[in-house]
Amino acid sequence: MTTVFPWPQELSQTAFIEHLQQGVICISGPTAAGKTALAMQLYDALPVELISVDSALIYRGMDIGTAKPSAAELEQYPHYLIDIRDPAEIYSAADFRTDALVLIDEIRQRGNIPVLVGGTMLYYRALLAGLSNLPPADTKVRVELQQRADTEGWQALHDELTKRDPKSAQRIHPNDPQRLLRALEVFYISGKTMTELTQTQQPGLSLPTWQIAVSPPDRKILHQRIQQRFDTMLAQGFETEVAALRQRGDLHLDLPSMRCVGYRQMWQYLDGQLSAAEMRERGIIATRQLAKRQITWLRSWTGLHWLNPLEADVMGQLVAILAEQPLPSAAWLHE
Repeated sequence: MTTVFPWPQELSQTAFIEHLQQGVICISGPTAAGKTALAMQLYDALPVELISVDSALIYRGMDIGTAKPSAAELEQYPHYLIDIRDPAEIYSAADFRTDALVLIDEIRQRGNIPVLVGGTMLYYRALLAGLSNLPPADTKVRVELQQRADTEGWQALHDELTKRDPKSAQRIHPNDPQRLLRALEVFYISGKTMTELTQTQQPGLSLPTWQIAVSPPDRKILHQRIQQRFDTMLAQGFETEVAALRQRGDLHLDLPSMRCVGYRQMWQYLDGQLSAAEMRERGIIATRQLAKRQITWLRSWTGLHWLNPLEADVMGQLVAILAEQPLPSAAWLHE
């Protein structure tokens, strides 16, 4: 991928690169918005190294359904934190924070510029604002809680959380299973509530950042891109990919890897629970819902720079943003 790079007029190329070396560039946005393409254009022009911020791309063997960059693209534009876990394994926001901090330091020691690119907002928050001292995930406890939810319903689990940790229950809606499971899991593992444990906080990133969100302003366009990409995945052999994962025998729908959008719906189709049309429709809807959650996260960040990837001068707009002074990492987040 080559592009005529719009260097800022007020800075020489050397001065611009030195300016960028003082901080970290973060390119976020909803799924299918065009984040990776923008990061690749930066890679072509600047001494940057790319760090993936995507909780789906970490898994080996999950390539088509996660829209992972192709092998050729990854050879030309290498990304850290892609293909680092087996789908049977768990990788937490705390794990990401630890890995990203090490990578950012190593990249800067080489004189290069770290570029974080991806749409897992929880990872960004853990890195930028810090993370409370919560225990790591426990698959056994999580599966037991999921089984209870299947039997008793999510409201019953929310009622229990209300008794044990009323402050967390106030923040977490009964229809938010991931956060609800995590809050109860924390209590069963540690014997302390999430509210208690979040009183102590690991620090966030000490370096300043440029925060960019990539998304078409028209939600209909984003929905069209999501639908087109899902249909492309189906044409590329998404069914075969999930069938191979399913045949392993050690994976199940309660694992974080199989909760990635599209994978659950394809698994259910292979189980005969959904027709092909239902699988496609539900997969697209689930992806749209993910995009909506990502946009909601981003709208809670103050001072975030939004870019429309469909505009002809998007790279020029990005360079203008990067020519500004970066802000402290946590300044973008509402406290």
